Amino acid sequence: MPAKIPATVVTGFLGAGKTTLIRHMLENANGKRIALIINEFGDLGVDGGILKGCGIEGCAEDDVMELSNGCICCTVAEDFVPTMQKLLDRDEAPDHIVIETSGLALPQPLVRAFNWPEISTRVTVDGVVTVVDGKAVSEGRFAHDVAAVDAQRAQDENLDHETPLSELFADQVACADMIVVNKSDLLGQAEADTLVGKLRGDSRNGVQVVKATMGALPLDVLLGQGIGAEADMQARHEIHHHHHHDEDHDDHAHEHDHDDHHHHDHDHDAFESFVVTRPEISDATAFAEQVAEVIRTHDILRLKGFAAVAGKPMRLTLQAVGPRVDTYFDRPFGTEPRQTRLVVIGQSGLDRAAIEAALSA
Repeated sequence: MPAKIPATVVTGFLGAGKTTLIRHMLENANGKRIALIINEFGDLGVDGGILKGCGIEGCAEDDVMELSNGCICCTVAEDFVPTMQKLLDRDEAPDHIVIETSGLALPQPLVRAFNWPEISTRVTVDGVVTVVDGKAVSEGRFAHDVAAVDAQRAQDENLDHETPLSELFADQVACADMIVVNKSDLLGQAEADTLVGKLRGDSRNGVQVVKATMGALPLDVLLGQGIGAEADMQARHEIHHHHHHDEDHDDHAHEHDHDDHHHHDHDHDAFESFVVTRPEISDATAFAEQVAEVIRTHDILRLKGFAAVAGKPMRLTLQAVGPRVDTYFDRPFGTEPRQTRLVVIGQSGLDRAAIEAALSA
């Protein structure tokens, strides 16, 4: 059976920078076919318009699909699932699907929808990414412009509750596999570190909290988390019950990030990567545990590469997302030198010498 196509869910309040993050991702996709599903309501459709007009190479017109009647989860059967099926049935299926939820959306019902039998065998939730406005959250406001969020709520006829923003925010954090503290350039170092520490404490174990400016995240940090979130709903359930009835709803607001129409030429100086090489290893299991320990100690985001294991002709491929390390033997070394070669990716400021020493030990 062909491998399931991974889908990333991007959630976060109005103005947090979801569209900026997605635009940056598309501009740096390097040939990866990424399809977008954008959850809007009403007839404004600004995000879809921005992204369709982006002129980004490899971002074809039909790679952007808009759910224009809004609420993804109120309309799972007649809207979301058929949209997914249409994408999956293409001759050239996408390599990855990215779903941008609207500003007041609860991610949990959407992730749950991936268990629908029509799509469950063909697509999986690679990870839930919650984007937060670092400056606003550090000041206890949750959104840059609370009045704008309230105006969005007023436009939304389907909203049958007045849930405080703090509760919606807590649910977005509870469902996240990665939290992106955007606009971190507006915070001082100590302020940013305090916020990252607080968000780590508020989220589930193993959730990565990363700082970003203008949504500039390396593609291999954002995608390829391999979580399979839909199979793990118990851990990420809603903290707050938001509705007066039992159906799962998905609340929504029109999302428009400020200054999205400008092209920002941010590089990845907030992140760094380097390669560590070492000779053969003797024990694959022990080495995987060693790698996990190094990742925890140094807060490494991603680690990938391969190792030569003494006495084994096959190459051991190793991929780690945070402290979760996956290994498998993929192919013989052939004429390549039998060495271990690992790429380390993290926020800038990694202690390279210490990491190299620890991986080579």
